Amino acid sequence: MISGLQAVDLLIEARWLVPVEPVGAVLENHAVAVNDGRIVAVLSQAEAAARFSPRQRKRLDQHVLIPGLVNLHTHAAMTLLRGLADDLPLMEWLHDHVWPAEAKHVCEQFVHDGSLLACAEMLRGGITCFNDMYFFPKAAADAALASGMRAAIGLITVDFPSNYAADADDYLAKGLAVRDELLDEPLLSFCLAPHAPYTVGERSFAKVLTLAEQIEVPIHLHLHETVQEIDDSEQRFGMRPIERIRRLGLLSPALIAVHAVHLNAQEIELLAEHGCSVAHCPSSNLKLASGIAPITQLLAQGINIGLGTDGAASNNRLDIFQEMRLAALLAKEQGGRADAIDAHRVLRMATLGGARALGLDADIGSITTGKYADLCAVRLDDIALAPCYHPVSHLTYSLGREHVSDVWVAGRIRVENGQLVENNETGLIKLALLWQNKIRP
Repeated sequence: MISGLQAVDLLIEARWLVPVEPVGAVLENHAVAVNDGRIVAVLSQAEAAARFSPRQRKRLDQHVLIPGLVNLHTHAAMTLLRGLADDLPLMEWLHDHVWPAEAKHVCEQFVHDGSLLACAEMLRGGITCFNDMYFFPKAAADAALASGMRAAIGLITVDFPSNYAADADDYLAKGLAVRDELLDEPLLSFCLAPHAPYTVGERSFAKVLTLAEQIEVPIHLHLHETVQEIDDSEQRFGMRPIERIRRLGLLSPALIAVHAVHLNAQEIELLAEHGCSVAHCPSSNLKLASGIAPITQLLAQGINIGLGTDGAASNNRLDIFQEMRLAALLAKEQGGRADAIDAHRVLRMATLGGARALGLDADIGSITTGKYADLCAVRLDDIALAPCYHPVSHLTYSLGREHVSDVWVAGRIRVENGQLVENNETGLIKLALLWQNKIRP
């Protein structure tokens, strides 16, 4: 330590820094000082040199530094089903391919290995936090911790038996036991995750709501993904799914409505009135021909939106940069205006929007003093990215996850110079091939 200077663990100096808060800010030649996993200062490089004595210094002369990306909806373990069944409508895809494969193969080891593979893919793409929904949540949590990654672990509930649980009560009991066991893990948070209105009944929803209020966690729910889902609900219950869950009391700031594709004006107003968040998954929605979520209308009503990839079985990649570009382009087409949404707004959805939906925005989602140092560095010294007039434009429209160079979670390096620090990539590929041989039809 240099006399008179404050010792810190890490100082990251970047050509550009996009803190997300305040909106629209782009800082040039700035630095982030990190100590004990948290950001202690965001300041000019000259000020940082005069104030701090870092134990480690990282210079990013041709990079933009952003908050770690948040994947607001995925089924991480389904990386092991990537490409198993493509080009099919959602219900046929589920009933004829995915659910039979899951019934045959899903076990604790499947979830651990698939989630480990997903964590590696997400970290290399700048994702530092993901919101999961799948069976055997303890196995997914263990994989996230082994990867040094932040995760919101969904405690799944459905009204049918699986290899994991016998009925809704069993799902909830096992999920709560996982939460109790892992409650003190700083990288983990939890959601209650009733799968969808067409797989969860009134009694189960009532239990989920009571538990969510007692333990103060979000509710992570597929909602209004397809026209068929809505038609079936009208035939079975005499109402659309959102009206049904409204009557059950689930519309609240705790609700993360996943997909939210087919909404009328009244339903958008309901989501806004109750402070709900939406997980927008444009690639999955397009690939399954589910439709395009009305993002411009949701934003106009002030609804908080985050971005999700869905699982690799329906998207084929866990890539939030791709979701950013698609979200922006689809919103422009849908709104009929090129300025319907701008690059800064989309980056905010991919970071702070997801954090806010998970109730984590006090700790992650922006480069702000006091928050955890969940950070992503993206290199811009590529012929395909030259010239760079506006780095945020490049983040949304030009670059890809292959340009991510370094990733930190709570101040600890997880990707360095494009390479995973914790996970052995060769070993993970071999693991995936072993599962492929088991699952191959």
